[in-house]
Amino acid sequence: QVQLVESGGGLVQAGGSLRLSCAASGSIFRVNAMGWYRQALGKQRELVAHITSGGSTNYADSVKCRFTISRDNAKNTVYLQMNSLKPEDTGVYYCNADAVRTGASYLRLYWGQGTQVTVSS
Repeated sequence: QVQLVESGGGLVQAGGSLRLSCAASGSIFRVNAMGWYRQALGKQRELVAHITSGGSTNYADSVKCRFTISRDNAKNTVYLQMNSLKPEDTGVYYCNADAVRTGASYLRLYWGQGTQVTVSS
């Protein structure tokens, strides 16, 4: 199976920065698109940023110009640089990846375990 391992979450003051990372591991043949979602308490999970295998990116309007998504294809890793953090950025952040498992001929979506980001005012 494929699993995603996240790191970098924590507690910061408003205006601070965090860098999240998520590495796909296991029996992987290829990783295609990767992305970050977040879920605030009592709210639905929402897309934060997305990056294709070719490097094209999309961002939620609320984080555009503050967050940057990037990837290292050789390491099957996606990053989320978060600057100028606001209290409303607080939530559990999840990475995901569309990947093909070794020996398989199809693509499926995998999710990380989530990491807590808390921004104090």
